[in-house]
Amino acid sequence: MIHTVQWLLKFDEPWTRYRTLLDLLDRPEDDPEVQAARAEMLAHPRVQALIAEAAAWPGYALKRHNDAGHPIYKFSLLADFGVRANDPGPALSVAEGMAAGIEAVMAHQSPEGAFQTLMNIPERYGGTGTDTWTWMLCDAPALLYALLGFGLGDAPRVQRVVEHLVGLVDDNGYRCVCAPELGKFRGPGRKGDPCPIVNVYALKALSQVPELLDSPATHTGAEMLLRHWEHQTERKIYLFGIGTTFRWLKYPFVWYDVLHVVDVLSRFSFVHADPRFREMVETITVQADEEGRYTAGSMYRAWKGWSFADKKHPSPWLTFLVLRIQRRTGTEA
Repeated sequence: MIHTVQWLLKFDEPWTRYRTLLDLLDRPEDDPEVQAARAEMLAHPRVQALIAEAAAWPGYALKRHNDAGHPIYKFSLLADFGVRANDPGPALSVAEGMAAGIEAVMAHQSPEGAFQTLMNIPERYGGTGTDTWTWMLCDAPALLYALLGFGLGDAPRVQRVVEHLVGLVDDNGYRCVCAPELGKFRGPGRKGDPCPIVNVYALKALSQVPELLDSPATHTGAEMLLRHWEHQTERKIYLFGIGTTFRWLKYPFVWYDVLHVVDVLSRFSFVHADPRFREMVETITVQADEEGRYTAGSMYRAWKGWSFADKKHPSPWLTFLVLRIQRRTGTEA
């Protein structure tokens, strides 16, 4: 592992170096090397471009929830990297930075509590075919995750979203729940089924709230995902099967795949010893090459050019993500 970490630190990806120093080597934020990596990350043209897209929220109406190019996933990726609410944007301007996009998100809060996304649900799927500000549980927690990651957990509007999300958990996990104005619209599958991707996003958001790490809501959501893995051959829930494509390593974290699920579950210590979780981790670690590095098994075309969207060469960021899972869970080689 030491050799692999050294490789991560030498690679020309400041976001990977920054997170490696913090999450794998336990360096403090005020460490000069950490500060240098962070400054380089924020000044990087690709990160600046993402911040600019976030500042222009909502960008365009979301029509399908696995649209990896949508700004909602730019927000979550920036949170993964460790960008904060007051970080600057293009030309290192604070006015054009994260604050602009965050305020645009927080300007659209539903009466129920969830922050809304501009969506366009086609008529053939039960929608109106027009752009509408609304929310579903397969998108709202992604925004909450990003805002909490940006350091806004104390903001009253964000706390209201957390309370709303905690209150929506059911006895078998999080189900497909939508805003009241969408009427009877919901995703495919049985009405009483939990929705796997909703549980992933809900858990990811709640993992950012320390007092909820060992809560009934997170236990219920985690058990839903572990149970889905345990009974993977019996029935597909909604659109979410656990087959070959589920096992491919893929980033950004957009949809339901093994790295996304395991990264989220690894945030909760109460699952670390669960044999079902250990099986999922092993499904990932067997994909390492002889030097302990990981290569994408699939990629989103919207992210072509990033190392994690390269199926031919090992990715520093993907490798970091796996090493962080192993470190969190005590499964290092």
